[in-house]
Amino acid sequence: MRLHVAVVGGSIGGITTALLLRDLGCDVHVYERSRSELDARGAGIAVLDATVRYFVERGGIDPDGFCSRTSAIRYLWRDGSCRHRIDHGYRFSSWNAIYRELLRLLDADRYHLGREMTAFADGPDGVRVTFADGGSTDVDLLVAADGINSITRGRLFPTATSAYSGYVAYRGTLAEKTLTGATFAELRDAITYQVITDSHILVYPIPGPGGTVVPGERLANFVWYRNVADGAPLDRLLAGRDGQERRVSVPPGMLADDAVDEFRDTARRELAPPIAEVVTGAETPFVQAVYDIEVSAMTAGRVAVLGDAAFAVRPHAAAGTAKAADDAWALADALRSHSGDVAASLAAWEDGQLTVGRRLLERCRDIGRRSQRDNAWDPADPSLIFGLHGPGR
Repeated sequence: MRLHVAVVGGSIGGITTALLLRDLGCDVHVYERSRSELDARGAGIAVLDATVRYFVERGGIDPDGFCSRTSAIRYLWRDGSCRHRIDHGYRFSSWNAIYRELLRLLDADRYHLGREMTAFADGPDGVRVTFADGGSTDVDLLVAADGINSITRGRLFPTATSAYSGYVAYRGTLAEKTLTGATFAELRDAITYQVITDSHILVYPIPGPGGTVVPGERLANFVWYRNVADGAPLDRLLAGRDGQERRVSVPPGMLADDAVDEFRDTARRELAPPIAEVVTGAETPFVQAVYDIEVSAMTAGRVAVLGDAAFAVRPHAAAGTAKAADDAWALADALRSHSGDVAASLAAWEDGQLTVGRRLLERCRDIGRRSQRDNAWDPADPSLIFGLHGPGR
């Protein structure tokens, strides 16, 4: 299958796509606008099977080498006592660890940094992709994996909806070795939740510096969902300490001092002691605004959009990276099934992945409503289990 393919966006979804299409025999190249390798600045992620499927089935790599494991889900009351517990295993890692392990599997000459796509022209026989440096390439298929701020989506589907959820995620990490003994024992083998009025927080272990997954050498990662009104309150928060206009996130170290003081004071008042210890101890917390992005189509001519470039979903199912990887696997399967016929492959792929994206988007919206607005979160509800195609799936 000697298709020429350009993948725009060198993140987890883009690299997974390139690996799978390379394995089909395609001449595939990834074009990333950043001039240096990507860095998610410490963001921890829950790791579903789809995210690490390539390592297991093609790479011969055991994900436990860069993923921590927990065996229980626990909920705490404000006083630190256990509200609810179930035995359920999860994997956790950092975005950086997954990205770097995938990048190691891709031929270096297929991954191009500092190549920002500025235009593309789709024709009956191919797509011409033009870059900011004046260069261009002609391909049979363009795959856009250019994320939540996708240029491709904006040009193909200008009416695609992007809606702020009404809340943000405060995030941060703290080295396990700095935790008190009691807190380390409490958090080391579980994902630990606390539900409070119009809010919830979760804490889980992720790999430490250098990728170590040894308990005591890892990082405790927290994600705290807090309501922030759209307009001036959100704008002030995202402006950070330098007053820069931002739409999505404030990087580590750039939150305004008053914002950091406020959320740490709230943590001391409202959070269970083990959780509060992690939140107040994190030196460089950061914030990400939570958005829904929905498209009515994922293809146009010889162009496909996948991952966050198509559907950006709230993190409550822990399925963002898994969906990007699943989109990539489904695209490779479609090309294989249709012997490289681009039009037939994209039609078949789009139909299935639109359904996946819509169902996941609605499920995450429902979980967010229950937590952040309706205060109807039930720790015993099995629908809250992480999963791409449904709870635990």
